[in-house]
Amino acid sequence: MHTASNHSNSAAPVDVSSAASATAAMEVLAFTLGQEEYGIDIQKVQELRGYDTVTRIANAPEHIKGVVNLRGIIVPIIDMRIKFNLGTPTYDQFTVVIILNLASRVMGMVVDSVSDVITLTPEQIKPAPEMGSVLDTAYLIGLGTLDERMLILVDLDKLMSSSEMGLIEKLAVGTP
Repeated sequence: MHTASNHSNSAAPVDVSSAASATAAMEVLAFTLGQEEYGIDIQKVQELRGYDTVTRIANAPEHIKGVVNLRGIIVPIIDMRIKFNLGTPTYDQFTVVIILNLASRVMGMVVDSVSDVITLTPEQIKPAPEMGSVLDTAYLIGLGTLDERMLILVDLDKLMSSSEMGLIEKLAVGTP
């Protein structure tokens, strides 16, 4: 009879969208930008691709490299090294475009390289330190720690809907 009570506890419904980082393990795709390692929610990743030539869009912000045609869908490509001011980007055989699916919108994110998928427990996710005006931590979920590694966990929904990105603003907020 004790087994039944255990099963009811383990099957308790969990609101994955808001409680994932607080109550459950989080699977993140680890990637590098410059010397730092970052992590994003693996559930937002559609696919990984090598860097291809993009079509530039006139008057687009510098961090928006342009667009590519991905199986009939026009996908904006954002270079995160430019977005985060991490020096002049170089494109080589290790450069990866992470195709994301956010708020029903597909977009690509250029990173230096992708390393692996990591499962972080709630204990391994630390809050982002307050950096004052030096660094805007509004886009960070926190810091993931795994042995000697530290991953900067990026909140893609907040980042891509921010005013300077504006890529999913209307879809995410729901206002015209």
